[in-house]
Amino acid sequence: MQKIFVESNQIQGDNITIIGPDVNHIGTVLRMQKEEKLQVCNQNTLENYMVIIQEIQKEKIVTKVIEKLQTTVESNVKIDLYQGLPKADKMELIIQKTIELGIDSIIPVDMIRCVVKLEEKEAKKKIERWQKIAVSASKQSKRDKIPTIEQKVKLKEVVQKIGDYDVFLIAYEEETANSLKQELQKMEAKETYKIGILVGPEGGLEEKEVMELKEKGAKVVSLGKRILRTETAPIAMVSNILYELEK
Repeated sequence: MQKIFVESNQIQGDNITIIGPDVNHIGTVLRMQKEEKLQVCNQNTLENYMVIIQEIQKEKIVTKVIEKLQTTVESNVKIDLYQGLPKADKMELIIQKTIELGIDSIIPVDMIRCVVKLEEKEAKKKIERWQKIAVSASKQSKRDKIPTIEQKVKLKEVVQKIGDYDVFLIAYEEETANSLKQELQKMEAKETYKIGILVGPEGGLEEKEVMELKEKGAKVVSLGKRILRTETAPIAMVSNILYELEK
């Protein structure tokens, strides 16, 4: 079943109007016809509907609600990923796979060993492309929200955010004593969790970066005996966090 995201202003009573790129995708790519069904999610309220197509026009598709759906797709564990800027293809993979798993937002971080330097003049286009990937991944995995890809930040800005989380975890290849599993098992049982995770770029983290974060309360963890690539580490972290804490 195809899933489409809309905003509240596209919903009028029992009618939901689909606009933008989804019109071409539904009508031309999928070749859907009148009377066929779609799942529609209001990204402002996270409410889901089953609708039936009533009218297909060049610039809009008019649908009618036939059922309001009860979904439990979103997790009780909210995870924000602070990702040291990797090369473009790796960032796209990270966005796609962590969103499929259930990430809440992704924040690119400019770090000492970043091979990629995202200049301000190209940052807007990059973020727009990454957000489109986020939308596509959200539709594919039938999420009830579209995670945001934030603007690039520097490490000093990340340091200021540590206190916003129940725990802030740093994946560091030099850590041997404290594993991700051990750190998660220390956490107090709660109905909901807000967790920040940080993964370095291809070149890894500088020790002084780790110490700066650790001094402000971040927890440094190992992801196991083997060294993971920057695009593998966040996928492993999100998977393990959800395994331990998700209800």
